[in-house]
Amino acid sequence: MSSLNWTRDGGRLSLQGELDQDFLVPLWDARVEATRGAETIDISAITRVDTAGVALLVHLVALIRAEGRTVHIEGKSEKMTTFVQLYNLPEDALP
Repeated sequence: MSSLNWTRDGGRLSLQGELDQDFLVPLWDARVEATRGAETIDISAITRVDTAGVALLVHLVALIRAEGRTVHIEGKSEKMTTFVQLYNLPEDALP
């Protein structure tokens, strides 16, 4: 069975596993703590993402920006870029 895990190392929040509706609730519940002090979200170890996962990433970016920090997402896949385009999200929604 797959899952979603995350770790923090300084200003880096690293996500591993499946970023989809079946597994993202624990990260949603911990979103404020998980993003506190983060400047980079590393999604290079994400194996699957759905629209709920994209929505959560957009929310995590907004939380980090609300604390006055610039945020960067590392490891975006072509599928992630396609989601952003299909949903006509602003280019900086997932920087």
